[in-house]
Amino acid sequence: MTGRPARSTVPAVDVPSGRPAEVPTPAPGDARLARLSLNQKTTERWSVAEAVAGCVRAGLPAVGLWREPVQRIGAPAAARLVADAGLRVSSLCRGGFLTAADPASRRPALDDNRRAIDEAAELAAACLVMVVGGLPEGSRDLAGARHRMADGIAELAPYAAERGVRLALEPMHPIFCADRGVLSTLGQALDLAERFPTEQVGVVVDTFHVWWDPDVLGQIDRARGRIAGFQVCDWITPLPPDTLLSRGMMGDGHIDFPLLRRAVERAGYPGDVEVEIFNADVWAADPDDVLSTVARRYVTHVLPD
Repeated sequence: MTGRPARSTVPAVDVPSGRPAEVPTPAPGDARLARLSLNQKTTERWSVAEAVAGCVRAGLPAVGLWREPVQRIGAPAAARLVADAGLRVSSLCRGGFLTAADPASRRPALDDNRRAIDEAAELAAACLVMVVGGLPEGSRDLAGARHRMADGIAELAPYAAERGVRLALEPMHPIFCADRGVLSTLGQALDLAERFPTEQVGVVVDTFHVWWDPDVLGQIDRARGRIAGFQVCDWITPLPPDTLLSRGMMGDGHIDFPLLRRAVERAGYPGDVEVEIFNADVWAADPDDVLSTVARRYVTHVLPD
């Protein structure tokens, strides 16, 4: 008797598709996982401690954290969990929502963003992802919302620089322009980011949000030195009624991941590749099964040339 648990002979199944896995799950220490990061939202039920432990079991070197679960235990405790596990924080989600028109709402938003910057500094996060915000309730003034958002970034950037935190503007697919992100293209995000030093303000290239853009490859090339984060998930059809939950597992949809990955790497991005999936079926699955599927789909659908 060796005392080791018997290896399961049950074939692995991908979630949420239920299809048999195309390849074995990469084991911890597999060099192909060296840049793979789990965005905590992909395993939405997991606490910070559970997400960190799950990454360790799966052999992932990095985790992208969300503010709400971090705040439940405090940023110092979350930072200790990550450090003790030997992981790094690929991003903190999220800051932003800077489009309010009235001063009574604008000031609390800026104060909350400063707290987010402080949390990102405590976690030594590679960046603070900025979901910049949509139209205020009842407003149709898109130009005004974009102007106020840009003013907010200008007010926050010096504070972020003092704390050693890089703000990462996330352009969002136009379906979210009204309620979440008035930056709809990578080009728009770069137009704003380029007003600031590269170490203060960068951009996030999220495949879900930018894959459709006819100029995406040119804009990724333009983003050399500005890419603060690279996130992957798939665009699936038909879209569910709640479009926020329309992100799919890589390989279940329509995105050419190697094309975008190569472009990001040519633009000089050396950082983590973060899997961020908002999907009710993914969230309902066992988080360890989700993480195993993420690792398999990453090596089969994101890495290949």
